Amino acid sequence: MKNNFILLISILAAHISLAQSSLSPEKIYGRLFTDVQMNKIFFDSKTFADAVPKRSPKTIVADYLSIIHNPAIRFSLKLFIEENFILPSDSTNAIETQTGEDIKTHINHVWDALERKPDSYLSGNSLLPLPNNYIVSGGRFREAYYEDSYFIMLGLQESGRNEMLENTVKNFAYLLSQYGYIPTANRTYYLNRSQAPFFSMMLDLLAEKKGKMVYALYQNVLQKEYDYWMDKTIAKNHVVLMPDGSKLNRYYNRDTRPRAESFYEDSTLAINYAEERKSLYRNLRSCTESGWGLSTRWFADGENISTIQVTNLISVDLNCLLYHLERTLARSYKETGDLLKMNYYNQIAEKRKNAINKYCFNKNDSWYYDYNISEKNFSTEKTLAGITPLFFTVTTESSAKEIVAVLQKDFLKPGGLITTLKTTGHKWDAPFGHAPLQYMAIKGLENYGDQELAKDIAIRWTQLNLKVYKTTGNLLEKYNVTEIAANEKNGGEHALQDRFACTNGVLLKLMNTYDIKE
Repeated sequence: MKNNFILLISILAAHISLAQSSLSPEKIYGRLFTDVQMNKIFFDSKTFADAVPKRSPKTIVADYLSIIHNPAIRFSLKLFIEENFILPSDSTNAIETQTGEDIKTHINHVWDALERKPDSYLSGNSLLPLPNNYIVSGGRFREAYYEDSYFIMLGLQESGRNEMLENTVKNFAYLLSQYGYIPTANRTYYLNRSQAPFFSMMLDLLAEKKGKMVYALYQNVLQKEYDYWMDKTIAKNHVVLMPDGSKLNRYYNRDTRPRAESFYEDSTLAINYAEERKSLYRNLRSCTESGWGLSTRWFADGENISTIQVTNLISVDLNCLLYHLERTLARSYKETGDLLKMNYYNQIAEKRKNAINKYCFNKNDSWYYDYNISEKNFSTEKTLAGITPLFFTVTTESSAKEIVAVLQKDFLKPGGLITTLKTTGHKWDAPFGHAPLQYMAIKGLENYGDQELAKDIAIRWTQLNLKVYKTTGNLLEKYNVTEIAANEKNGGEHALQDRFACTNGVLLKLMNTYDIKE
């Protein structure tokens, strides 16, 4: 009885500790957080969200409230922050490229610079501890991002860093065990938001090294991932019942506050928002969950952020990923001998595949679109997300030929593939291209036998990467694929980032696959 009581106390203490460590910075620091962000003390709202307190957060907050309520004290908010917090630095910017250093050697040096050791919990720090070494994305992205990590793993595999490959899977399995889902990245302010579910894809990469037993080993957390997206563990409203009774999914974040990492931007946008602010905040958060960030893909009028409608769209790429997750669950249950569940998940995967083709494929112009829930029709925004059914072999052979023709006509540019057909300056619009989408398009073309176009795109993209590297010494988060000479550090929500890990991963993979020389 005594032992059971001690065990109960230990479990309760662990839950309390986890709850405390999961508080986001705006909840911990309250008015101090709001004042820092809204006074624009830092150019980037993420800076203070990532700051580490030098002493007890409660004491810092108490001192701040005492000072601002005393009119006799002359006060500098910026100085107060500098005295009480360790501000983050983008340490990857310190990497120096050696003259004449080949790209593969450089990327190996970057892997070392982007590697982080297991973290310890520190009160007031927004970083969620991970049990194993991990790779951060680079620049202002000082944590392990969920979607990026799959494309980073492609490069780790090519670099022979198999231990880090497995560490990545272990860390995300840990997050699934702790929270029931994988947050956008390991920050407290990303809790309640996941990202495009690539965990089953990560298992495929690990299985190439360790064999099919991987699917059985990670079956429980794989099931947790699926149950999260299907609203079985948390009522997240990800599941949408379609007119014919089938189920498809959307990105949907239930929280209705400004994002901590974009607090000033979200708050100022809401000032002039004519509609319900809660809806705006929910859609901005759901946009982060998609992994795409701001793009006309998500805007109801195709132009203005204020019309953002992520939660009103059935995302074609999300559903292709969930199709792969269902197929992977079937594989895992086959490995453990549960043939009933294997058949069940194969059947619902087939149903999802049919629903994707029914609701997202526009036969009139041979392209896959997001599905607009309220309009009961295709979205009007044509984007490169429409190529993902080729990557996941969801489309038919006959449709694939027509899709390839559209890809060449609308998306192919001198440096690779543009993300959308609208040039806006947003990070996920034209004229920009992103490594993950290039890779998925190339692999999708390979899946349907178009090796020639796949290689052409791979060469265009890698040569653009290499040209910018030779000129600047950097590998970038995104590239202008339309005007190759225009690749400078501007455009998008924030300053363009260099030494970007998923760019490195895809570049290595494509260079090795197609034997592309520097």
